[in-house]
This record gives sequence, structure tokens and C-alpha cells, in this order.
Amino acid sequence: MRHDIAEVQAADTLTPAPLRPANGTLRVLMIGDLIGKPGRSAVERILPALREERGLDFVTANGENVAGGMGLTTSTAQQLFAAGVDVITSGNHIWDKREIYPELERDERILRPVNYGPDVPGRGWGVYHAAEGSEVAVINAQGRTYMQPIDNPFTMVRALLEDGADELPQVRLVDFHCEITSEKNAFGLHLDGMVSAVCGTHTHVVTGDERILPRGTAYLSDIGMTGPVHSIIGFEPSTVLPRFVTGLPTRFEVAGGPVVFNAVQIDIETGTGRARHIERLSRLLDP
Repeated sequence: MRHDIAEVQAADTLTPAPLRPANGTLRVLMIGDLIGKPGRSAVERILPALREERGLDFVTANGENVAGGMGLTTSTAQQLFAAGVDVITSGNHIWDKREIYPELERDERILRPVNYGPDVPGRGWGVYHAAEGSEVAVINAQGRTYMQPIDNPFTMVRALLEDGADELPQVRLVDFHCEITSEKNAFGLHLDGMVSAVCGTHTHVVTGDERILPRGTAYLSDIGMTGPVHSIIGFEPSTVLPRFVTGLPTRFEVAGGPVVFNAVQIDIETGTGRARHIERLSRLLDP
């Protein structure tokens, strides 16, 4: 699905996005939760050609489930960077592999949610250089409903944006790792006009509500996963179903078979930070 700023005025005026972004426009791609080796392999197979085909200037990917389905390791992070990912975002599962803790301190390209506060490893936001020279701020935040009772992302991110208004670049991307759509909706509207995009991760199920909010922020409740299609949120059904049938705990295993690649492409004015176009991308790959 494609949506651009014209949607605010009249839906029938929509036109396809150009294959290359116009001058003064930054084209970014945000990839949803990567699930294990299938998700990582999909990025390696698709992203290099997609960057060229679509004229992508900057790419983020949520990598908290890329190492065996839970967590991130140094080697899997490096594989994503080698495939063309510029920044790895995450969420509550970033802590599942302790070996990544020192890397969170060392490598500024790997983010953990900003609202875990200062007493945990790593950082929750950063400023990076895009392919064509512009700067991009990426902020990683986590919701609280049905999740860990960490700091309030609404007040914390708003304060970050207000305090750094003169220092942050105009192009600002937010990965909001959150359980429920109402909290995601509220967060998008809370930051409308202050950031270029608020796109959700965590549920692994893509939503169809992509749009540009009234003040110019691109929004999507959940980008969806990049992982096995015939699965339960990326995991082998036989390892997940017993939890619903018997209520007993099970050990999840990453599923096999065809893989879906889910991402969202956003065109952003570099001078104002306003989103001009948002489009969901979905591709199916054979194993």
C-alpha cells in the first residue's frame, strides 16, 4: 500500500512513489522484527539489491530476535551490517544474549530502548550519516502495557526531542517496540510533527494502517516480522501451540519454510523532516 501527503486532501490523487527519491528527499527503509536465521538470510538476500532498486539512503532493522529467535549476538549484528543495515534497533529481547552487552556500549549502531534508563548497557538513540550525506536521528523506545514497567516513553522521548531540538537533525526515525495498538497510536500522535516517522515493532504481525499524520509524521502500528510464513509469529507451531492447549511452558523453535520480508519505505524532506510518502513492502522468498 502507498500513501503520501496528498491523502490528507484527496485519496484519488495518489500517485506511485518514484523509483528514486527527489532532490532534498531522504528515502529510508525500516525493517520489522527479524526472526532467527531465516530473517537474517532474507535480509542478506534482498537488501543489497533493494537498496539499489529503490534508491534507499538509510536502513534500520529490528534485530532483537535474530540470534536463534531470541536476542542478538556480535556475529549476527555484523552480518546485518554487511548486508546493508545501517542501524539495528531492538526491544525487550535485546537482553537475552549477554554477550551483546559490551557491544551495546562499543557499537553506536546497535540501540536498545531509550527508556530503560542510564543504569543498563548501551544507548537508546543516536545520530547517523545517510548514504547521500544527510544526518538521521534514530530513537528506540519501548511501550509499557503488558511489558516491563520501565520509564515512561511518552515523557522521556518528548523531553529528549524538546531538549535537543537545536542539535538533532530534522530527519528523525522512531522504532516503538510495543504490545498494543492503542499505545502505539497514542505515541504516534504524541510525537506528530516532532519526528519524521513512528513505526511499531514487537507483535510480529504487520498492520495495514500506514498513513501520514496531520503534522507530517509517517505512522504504522507494526511493520511486521521478517521470518517464516507458516509459523506462529515466526516460531514452529508445534512448539507454540501446546502453550495455548495445555497452558504448560514450552521452548520455542524458529520455524522453517517460505519467509516473508516486511518493511516500510518512507520519503522524508531533509529540510523540514516531514514525511512525504509511506509505503509498505512485503516480499515472499522460497527457503
